[in-house]
Amino acid sequence: MDQDYERRLLRQIDFHNVADNIPSSSASVNSLASLHKTGDRFIPARAGSNWSINFHTINENGKSPNQNRKSKEANSDSGKADSVAYAALLKNELLGAGIEKVTDPQTEDRRFQMPMQERSNLFRYALNCKKAPVDDGNEISPYSLSPLSNKSHKLLRSPRKPTRKISKIPFKVLDAPELQDDFYLNLVDWSASNVLSVGLGACVYLWSACTSQVTRLCDLSVDGDSVTSVCWNERGNLVAVGTHKGYVQIWDASAGKKLTCLEGHSARVGALAWNAEQLSSGSRDRLILQKDIRTPPLQVERRLQGHRQEVCGLKWSPDHQHLASGGNDNKLFVWNNSSLSPVQQYTEHLAAVKAIAWSPHQHGLLASGGGTADRCIRFWNTLTCQPLQCVDTGSQVCNLAWSKHANELVSTHGYSQNQILVWKYPSLTQVAKLTGHSYRVLYLAISPDGEAIVTGAGDETLRFWNIFSKTRSTKESKSVLNLFTRIR
Repeated sequence: MDQDYERRLLRQIDFHNVADNIPSSSASVNSLASLHKTGDRFIPARAGSNWSINFHTINENGKSPNQNRKSKEANSDSGKADSVAYAALLKNELLGAGIEKVTDPQTEDRRFQMPMQERSNLFRYALNCKKAPVDDGNEISPYSLSPLSNKSHKLLRSPRKPTRKISKIPFKVLDAPELQDDFYLNLVDWSASNVLSVGLGACVYLWSACTSQVTRLCDLSVDGDSVTSVCWNERGNLVAVGTHKGYVQIWDASAGKKLTCLEGHSARVGALAWNAEQLSSGSRDRLILQKDIRTPPLQVERRLQGHRQEVCGLKWSPDHQHLASGGNDNKLFVWNNSSLSPVQQYTEHLAAVKAIAWSPHQHGLLASGGGTADRCIRFWNTLTCQPLQCVDTGSQVCNLAWSKHANELVSTHGYSQNQILVWKYPSLTQVAKLTGHSYRVLYLAISPDGEAIVTGAGDETLRFWNIFSKTRSTKESKSVLNLFTRIR
């Protein structure tokens, strides 16, 4: 046989093992003899192949030098990370490994690496493989062609939570002529009977949210006085009206009749707060007066002295045990029903404290907001007298109000953003930002169903927004302030 033809034939049979030197004639004859014994079927040599690379069962260290050099040139770090993630996914789906986190390929955990004796075997038959837990009622058919596990199927079948959408446009806008642009006044309140009271100049008007009818409750221009604050009682049948001359008038809204007039202040009454049949009033004369409207007019009321400047914020706690007051002296006080001096004092604010709100979800949680020089919303644990959190809003905080159904908070702002912000507590992330008022948003009230709010500003408009949902959160609060979660 021609030697050149014999050489070409030997190269086709085993091209991986041919050396650069030409083999001897004896070796050629032996190779040709073995070829005649095995027949003419061409079977390529598998010694240089690495099946584990194709099936992603080992890492880069198991490759041959030539393949390792080519892979380093072709693959990047992202490719390595993808291969590790793919290997972890296969272990989860096929072996039930339960791997929840994939580490960096450079610092790969030992549990992702296979022993050396297992790397040579493409198929491994183990008796200690974990059996995937069976989900009652959710187990997939054993004849299913899907490669996903029960957990993956359950995840895909579970309904997704719809994204929350808050309209950036008010659903109603009302004109409010002569609505004062004064930070220290409180001229808007929403009753439990779904009636809105607004102080415009010397008059108080009532707007029914059910019928959209407007009625004038009172006119103080006859006495040369003006309205500085309005506040409904809890039942929604009585409205208290604070005046510029220091009087507090109690009106029956349904009958349109004045029941009584409380005296005691020597300056305007800018803050009012009901506690059952007891009414608290804060004035520019730095006093807080508490009066039970069922007692005779001549009976002496409680006089709370502590603020050194005008009292501009008053709010009773949901359990009717504590009264929070904020003043132009940058101080926040907490009073109880028995003491004539504040039981708690907070002096961290750097401006007037008008915005005050007690949380209806966590006992003892109080939120307060500062004026232009402060711009912060602060949270307090009144059970331990300790500050909790603080967020800088970037503008004057005019009002605060908690949602009745969710652990969220709405704040209105003045200089210089004139915006409305919705916060999620305790993460203090912004849920929504609403704009539309051209002046400071000085007034805020929540509807009795807790779904809508109304805001008022010096631009003489009232704007109604849908921001809260009626659905109560099913996630249990884990705050240390919630004492009921610790009862067994």
